[in-house]
Amino acid sequence: MDNLRGAALMIFAMLGFAIEDMFIKLMAGALPVGQIILMLGIGGATVFAALTLWQGTPLFSRLFLTRMILLRNLGELVGTLGFVTAIVLTPLSSASAILQATPLAVTLGAALFLQEQVGWRRWSAIIVGFFGVLLIIRPGLDGFDANSLFAVQGVIGLAIRDLATRQVPRTTSSMQLSFLAFLTLVPTGFILLQVNGAPLVAPDPKLWALVGGAVLLGVVSYYAIVAAMRVGDVGFVTPFRYTRLIFAMCVGVLVFGEQPDTLMLVGSAIIVGSGLFTVWRERKLYKTD
Repeated sequence: MDNLRGAALMIFAMLGFAIEDMFIKLMAGALPVGQIILMLGIGGATVFAALTLWQGTPLFSRLFLTRMILLRNLGELVGTLGFVTAIVLTPLSSASAILQATPLAVTLGAALFLQEQVGWRRWSAIIVGFFGVLLIIRPGLDGFDANSLFAVQGVIGLAIRDLATRQVPRTTSSMQLSFLAFLTLVPTGFILLQVNGAPLVAPDPKLWALVGGAVLLGVVSYYAIVAAMRVGDVGFVTPFRYTRLIFAMCVGVLVFGEQPDTLMLVGSAIIVGSGLFTVWRERKLYKTD
């Protein structure tokens, strides 16, 4: 029963993230990317600051200047910048499909930089999964869109974030890490606005509603993931992360009129299949140990 509750919470979180992505894409054109990131950073940082103080933990500490926390914030910055830009400039379904390669990138990074043992089966799954990414990006073919590389940037950044998180001392709470991550987006948005020469736009009530909805769903979905991991077995609950791709495709087709082609669908299936195999293999090895 706990596993079923954990799975339900994970599915709910993935639905929330997919709708959040929809809100972000609906802002595209009306607001520059830098301002979207800036507003999401302010909103998320404000919410997590309140939650951090409510827990009785400090907002700032000298411990936050440690290498792993700084690296985690850098990964969050690079990943969010890449993925938000990909959502704005490319089909939501393809950007979300590429994002599903993040667990594979984390496994690769753990093997290369954390000296974790990865056998030939998981190495094969990683290679096959990245081949699926290539099918979606299709470099050198007529359907290639250079903007899809922003989604790859998102994968790299979020993988760095997740790897760094493993090394962060437990004395730093999840709320503090989330507050710092969103706070980092604030100057990032300002810098991006300056680089692109884009002026700030005064949002109308509809845009404010989209921003508020995106922040609210991001926070609620984050909580749902944490709860899912605590309620159910990690190995059972984790595969349900891939439901985000299903929700994203439904949103892309129904809301934005996207039409995923054969290569996109095949590449998505390969990425998800490789990720599920990696999760299954890691769970099996964990039980063996």
